[in-house]
Amino acid sequence: MHFKKSTIQFVLLKVGIIVPLFLLSACSLVIFPVPDSVDVEVENAINRGFDGIIVYVDQPENERLFAAGYANRENQIPADPHRLFKIASISKLYIAAACAKLVHVNVLSLDKTLGEYLPDLVNRIENADEITLRMMLQHRSGIPNFTDDPDYPWDNPFKDNRQTLELVLDEPADFAPDKKYKYSNTNYLLIGEILDNVLGYSHHDYIKSEILNPLGLNNTYSLLSEVDLDSVMSGYYAGYEYDIKENDFVQPGGSMVATAEDVGKFLRALIDGSLFTEDEQSIYSSIYEYEHTGLLPGYQSMVRYHEDIDAVVVQFTNTSGGNFWNKSENVYNRIIKILGRE
Repeated sequence: MHFKKSTIQFVLLKVGIIVPLFLLSACSLVIFPVPDSVDVEVENAINRGFDGIIVYVDQPENERLFAAGYANRENQIPADPHRLFKIASISKLYIAAACAKLVHVNVLSLDKTLGEYLPDLVNRIENADEITLRMMLQHRSGIPNFTDDPDYPWDNPFKDNRQTLELVLDEPADFAPDKKYKYSNTNYLLIGEILDNVLGYSHHDYIKSEILNPLGLNNTYSLLSEVDLDSVMSGYYAGYEYDIKENDFVQPGGSMVATAEDVGKFLRALIDGSLFTEDEQSIYSSIYEYEHTGLLPGYQSMVRYHEDIDAVVVQFTNTSGGNFWNKSENVYNRIIKILGRE
């Protein structure tokens, strides 16, 4: 089942969060007392309107999984903490990690330009001969964001990355290279193409062989098409009746599917040095962050590390739209408060 464009319109904010304009009114958040345990907070999230929620907490010698609500509300299938979930822009962490590894072995150069990597785009992307790989990784390129285009087909996303790219080709830059920060999904779509070209094969295969397999992340996939849809948590949009998990977003930087546990283990490895050599870690630290959020229609995700409590926390909620992002952030912050009191 696909979204009807006439029913729902979207805009992508600079942090990569998709929010419906017509529902961004002053929706107030109900304030509930913070309970004493994470499991109670997770259960309470369902009372705030979420269809389902999954939370993973990784602290030294203490890994915990929580779930409440439905993985599929039509058939009243309970939420399972081991379900796969569309992690959306959290995918960018994996691409940035791949870049750090390839920079270390001189397959990539952070200072090489977009024009040098993809010469066919020199006359179609403004400043292509000045924009470096580093700028694209850091969202400092000025390249317009394809999801800001009113013609981006949220109801039936393009399955060809060049079709998606056409939405921003020949458009003026948002700003001069490296002069500002502005989140743009186009950066990572282009990085995906660059990786495919320099590797001579799909960067998805590189991420699997060099990142996922060594870490034993057997429940992480680059594309929705790689998995059985029955194993994926359903996604719902406020005011829209149907499950929208069949909507397939293939663009690099937003296409991955994983369990909460796998995402948490990946972030822990990204931070603690088990993924990188010392030099690779230094490169990664210079180009990208150690946390991320993700949002696609029906899917809200976040993963962060909290140094004061030495905790990696992942939260998935399968209801989006309206003020559900704000609600999700509120639930997440309350969980961190509970963990801090334990």
